[in-house]
Amino acid sequence: MNFHIITLFPTAFDSYLNESIISRAIEDKKIKVGFYNPRDYSDDKWKRVDQKPYAGGPGMVIQALPTIKAIEKAILKIKRNKKAKVKIIFFSPGGKEFNTEYAKKTAKKYTDIIFVCGRYEGIDARVKKVFKMEDVSIGNYVLTGGELPAMIVLDCVSRQVEGVLGNFNSLEETRVSSRDCYTRPEVFEYKGKKYRVPKVLLSGNHKEIENWKLKSK
Repeated sequence: MNFHIITLFPTAFDSYLNESIISRAIEDKKIKVGFYNPRDYSDDKWKRVDQKPYAGGPGMVIQALPTIKAIEKAILKIKRNKKAKVKIIFFSPGGKEFNTEYAKKTAKKYTDIIFVCGRYEGIDARVKKVFKMEDVSIGNYVLTGGELPAMIVLDCVSRQVEGVLGNFNSLEETRVSSRDCYTRPEVFEYKGKKYRVPKVLLSGNHKEIENWKLKSK
């Protein structure tokens, strides 16, 4: 799975991509992540890519052409692989709600995903007339940019790629799992009160444990 991220702030991803499971997945070449900054495709002397919106309003809007050129660059790279199947995601609060099922279908159907991350008041809507893309929302709220949604979708889709989690059985959505989990010690004391692991988890009775997990989901 290859992720291509269109963003003005590629370094915003550094801390997340360089840690834990995602970092290992990149090192093991289970996934690849590339960045394309619209500023690199601006004709402006100062590499400026934002302008005031037509009809007025607060904030600035990212210009269409630098964004289009960044997406085009990603597509040209993808096309080196004739078998590639590409999906372009445009993050928008009003888009299709993202969930695990969406991640599963995306991981199964596509080899390359392009994330278009907006900032400020957004990106000139004409970008969506040039390329076929899907508006996606990660929730009913507004963020300052598309970088956090891109990290969330990247993480969730990556988990569906075999080998990323090491043990594919680690996928909670494919097994019976509880929202609560416990580890050693069996009992610990805090401020005079003892906290214990539920007895059923120590019983060795797999059927009862499964029933407990189902009830506590």
